[in-house]
Amino acid sequence: MRDQLEAPPPDLERLESLWEAGLKSVFAQYQVAAEPVLALAAALVEVGCGMQRLGEGLATPGDLLLGDLCLARASRLLADLGDQPRQVAFAGVVESVSTSAAASTPLPSVRALLLAAIGSGR
Repeated sequence: MRDQLEAPPPDLERLESLWEAGLKSVFAQYQVAAEPVLALAAALVEVGCGMQRLGEGLATPGDLLLGDLCLARASRLLADLGDQPRQVAFAGVVESVSTSAAASTPLPSVRALLLAAIGSGR
C-alpha cells in the first residue's frame, strides 16, 4: 500500500474525496509507525474526529456523516484484523476525545492517543 499513495486504497470506497483532501497525508504519517491497515484505520479515526469538529463548534450535517463513516470504516478495518486489544484502544481514543469535547475541556492530541493505541498491540 505504501507504493499506492497516489490512489486511494480499496478500503476507502465512498470516501475517495477525502483522500486528496488530506487523508492521504495523514495516512502517510501513520505509515511510519504502523502496518498499512493500522495506519489507514488511525488516519480514518483522526480525520473522522476532525470532520466532526469535536470541541470546535458545530459541524455541518454532511461532515458529521462523513466523520461517522470514517469512524465506522476504521472500526471495520480493525475488526478484520482480529486484534481485539487494538480495537479497544482505538475505541478508547474516540471515547476520550468525545468525552473531552462534551465536557468542554481541552481535547487531547488525537494523534498522540492513536500512536499509543497502535503501540498497545506490540
